[in-house]
Amino acid sequence: NLLIIIAFWIFFLIAVDESELLTVPDGWKEPAFTREDNPKGLLEESSFATLFPKYREAYLKECWPLVQKALGEHYVNAALDLIEGSMTVTTTKKTFDPYAIIRARDLIKLLARSVPFEQAVRILQDDVACDIIKIGSLVRKRETFIKRRARLLGPKGSTLKALELLTNCYIMVQGNTVSALGPFSGLKEVRKVVLDTMKNIHPIYNIKTLMIKRELAKDPELRTQSWERFLPKFKRKNLKKRKEPKKKNTKKEYTPFPPPQPESQIDKELASGEYFLKERQKKRKRMEEIKAKQADAVKRRQEERNKAFIPPKEKPVVKTKKASTEKKIDIEAIKEKVKNAKKKKLGALPEEEVKLKMAADEKKKKKKK
Repeated sequence: NLLIIIAFWIFFLIAVDESELLTVPDGWKEPAFTREDNPKGLLEESSFATLFPKYREAYLKECWPLVQKALGEHYVNAALDLIEGSMTVTTTKKTFDPYAIIRARDLIKLLARSVPFEQAVRILQDDVACDIIKIGSLVRKRETFIKRRARLLGPKGSTLKALELLTNCYIMVQGNTVSALGPFSGLKEVRKVVLDTMKNIHPIYNIKTLMIKRELAKDPELRTQSWERFLPKFKRKNLKKRKEPKKKNTKKEYTPFPPPQPESQIDKELASGEYFLKERQKKRKRMEEIKAKQADAVKRRQEERNKAFIPPKEKPVVKTKKASTEKKIDIEAIKEKVKNAKKKKLGALPEEEVKLKMAADEKKKKKKK
């Protein structure tokens, strides 16, 4: 019998193509979990609680009846504590779905992270999951973190909208977290894009790759093939090298021996022979040293005073060049000008004006006659 079963399985594996085993048929859905699958219910109560920020209090207070109604369909109780600022979900005796409490926990987590109730309630569906990505600790500097988070949103939220359309997920960027809600395959891509953006890889590169993958998925022949040849390969640009410091600290060669012990005052006196001098000789020597220092100080002071009496250096006198006598003077032209000036009387009219005046006088005389 065992040999027959083994032979049957070998025949089945040869007859059926591997690609058909790996692919899920189009339109197939996992059957819903009903009370018939677990008629006796759960053995013990389970509960989860989560805190929410102060600014979410007003919204949660308003939409809490809707939350209770949605969870009531799955026989899960929900409680809102405004004093402690927490939300709690617990199972009841009627709860038959063991995974309902996990979905309820995810629902209150999403509500605490500023996801609207209309989107958060989708987590109760079987084919929808959620992922809360913590991005606060991925970047050290606060300014860099804000810039990269803004890069994820894009101008007027265009980058985020494109990512939502390509992954079929709802994405909410709030504070130090990114909340995503949608199918499992989409959540995987969202997490990759978010983490790459925080690592200083622009989201537009991942969006381009997702667009190509979306088009390739439409072709049934390419489903089982590798897509690496179609996907773009972006090379990182080499950043400018850091400027080398002017002063380089060179490390000394390592020696196992300790440095030599510094000489004490007695050792120095022994070396110079001062140790063996008498007290009077030592005193005389000290006085001589003091006098020598004083003499140097007086000399320096005298030099500084004499600096005021030293005349400054005069600038060298620049000799002016004589006017060039290259141009020849026309003496005859000057003589003619002088002659013409002598003929003219001071204040006399020029010849042309005199002639015009005489002609006008003659006309007047003729008219009188």
